[in-house]
Amino acid sequence: MHRRSFLRGALAMGCSAAAMPLITHATFASAPWENRLVVVILRGALDGLDLLRPVGDPGFAALRPRIAADPGADLDGFFALHPGLPGLLPLWKAGELGFAQAVATPYRDKRSHFDGQDLLEAGTAPDAPAALRREGWLNRLLQTVPGAQAETAFAVGREAIPILSGKAPAQNWAPDARLELSAQGRRLLEEVYHDDPIFRDAAAEAFELTELAAAMAESGADDSGMAAPAPTPAPAGGPLAEVDRFAAYAAARLREDTRIVALSLAGWDTHRAQIQTIRQPLQRLERLVLALREGLGPVWGQTMLLAMTEFGRTVRENGSQGTDHGTGGAMLMAGGALRGGRVVGKWPGLDEGALYARRDLMPTSDVRAHAAWAMRGLFGVDRAVLERTVFPGLDMGGDPGLLR
Repeated sequence: MHRRSFLRGALAMGCSAAAMPLITHATFASAPWENRLVVVILRGALDGLDLLRPVGDPGFAALRPRIAADPGADLDGFFALHPGLPGLLPLWKAGELGFAQAVATPYRDKRSHFDGQDLLEAGTAPDAPAALRREGWLNRLLQTVPGAQAETAFAVGREAIPILSGKAPAQNWAPDARLELSAQGRRLLEEVYHDDPIFRDAAAEAFELTELAAAMAESGADDSGMAAPAPTPAPAGGPLAEVDRFAAYAAARLREDTRIVALSLAGWDTHRAQIQTIRQPLQRLERLVLALREGLGPVWGQTMLLAMTEFGRTVRENGSQGTDHGTGGAMLMAGGALRGGRVVGKWPGLDEGALYARRDLMPTSDVRAHAAWAMRGLFGVDRAVLERTVFPGLDMGGDPGLLR
């Protein structure tokens, strides 16, 4: 099967995905650009004050006496990196890692994961028309680019993401799904679907993709016939091995026609025992970044990764040594195209009077603005298009200079 046919024909194994609650959809789209964008949705509300610790603020240690007992690795004399992310320090020093602190979507006060994630992926304000809230902002980006096509997608992990949903076609493929039928069962299915072109063609594509995936897995090659680079070994069957499988496939696609990738990593809802419970999702995030960097090779220099979450968490640790749903949070950025080694955004402070609702980090910038400036720098999208179409009603503000 030709690579372009494979990309065009990739589709969601809908029944299999619906039956397997551990599937997370990661969506790929091709576009007429040389630069690459990876968007990671961190589901569950990452604690940005734990990821990127404002140890230089005198209120931080007092508000988090247990969670912040280990200050982490110093980055710039004010912020420190969580001690569970040592593998990302070389990227910071190389200027390939950065952060935006005190960011949020326009979502406020209700602090529902579902509503917060919906608005994050739709890229709209809560009062936007329903039609806009049903579209993903990456899909609206593709709608603005002549000749851009969403060609292939696959799913791995827990649940689907709508960030590429909309009028521009974005398809999904679950690489671990298998359509296993006997020869007799396959003939029966083909006969049943024969007079219905939609189901007939979808079934034919599903059989072809299943056969191709099996052949690729057996040979260890991607669809171009080139062997995919092997990521650093991980425990067999563990959560890091799952990240490695995704990253290897994503890197193979991004080295070719794919230009946009979106996926999600879950596990960030740390109401209890945060010191322990945040470790595994941080390891998965670190692994994803490092495995993509390794797998992309020279293409890493044309890539930017944005990891964002639906909202932050409370500045005070709770009685269960965790944190509750908050407002302002942090955004992680990585990639060879990034002008990193710095934290962008205005720090609001942790004095009680400076907090949002006297409990949360006060947002000082819109997470959508950073995503918009990234797309402006990567793809040359007009600012008016970003503010009116991709993120309707957004004021991008001043250019933070995210790209090299």
